[in-house]
Amino acid sequence: MKSIYEKALGADFSKLHPRIRERFGFSSSDRVKSVGRGTMERIRYAKLAALPLYAGTKRHIMFPQGGRDIPFTIENYAYVDGYGRETVTWIRSFKFPNAIRRFDATMIYSDSRGRIVDYLGTKQHLAVDLQISAAPNGGIRIRSGEQRFYEGLLQFRFPASLTGIADVCEWYDDRADCYRISVEVNNPLIGTVFEYEGSFQARLAETEQGEIPLDVKPLREELRE
Repeated sequence: MKSIYEKALGADFSKLHPRIRERFGFSSSDRVKSVGRGTMERIRYAKLAALPLYAGTKRHIMFPQGGRDIPFTIENYAYVDGYGRETVTWIRSFKFPNAIRRFDATMIYSDSRGRIVDYLGTKQHLAVDLQISAAPNGGIRIRSGEQRFYEGLLQFRFPASLTGIADVCEWYDDRADCYRISVEVNNPLIGTVFEYEGSFQARLAETEQGEIPLDVKPLREELRE
């Protein structure tokens, strides 16, 4: 079975660095996980965006905290969700001196939308379209698009002025023998809202009987894409 990223990239998946293909090339049928540990050299946020960022901390969607040389872990599991969709977890933990912040997401490939949809947070109430491409350095580039809110009977699209456009690039540094990542979230009105960059080591490991820990799964699953 192809991974959701290979499905999204098609023939361009072969343009990725072999170590990036390894991290983004597994599916639920492989029964493996990717676990990474490293350091975010810099994390920064805009003070003007502190209130909405703080509101997102309860559901593990970004946070109003910055610093340097922050220990970082990332957990990627592939599984089939309750609606039969191939799903990949993105559980990012940042260990600040006074708090551990999490940034959680689950991604699926939407056949109806023809792209990957990223559900942010613990309850999948925020769905974001993603544009996936191969970067010139062999990395994978992820850029966010339209954002939709789903909560019970409530559903709406966010106007562009109220959203943050995320630009993510993950690549492999052969010289340093590590993965590197750069994330920048910009708003058309206030500029850079949130950003971080750093490096980590990651490896694939078998999952025990293909099981996925409950603490990496969302608290609820959203059918609407």
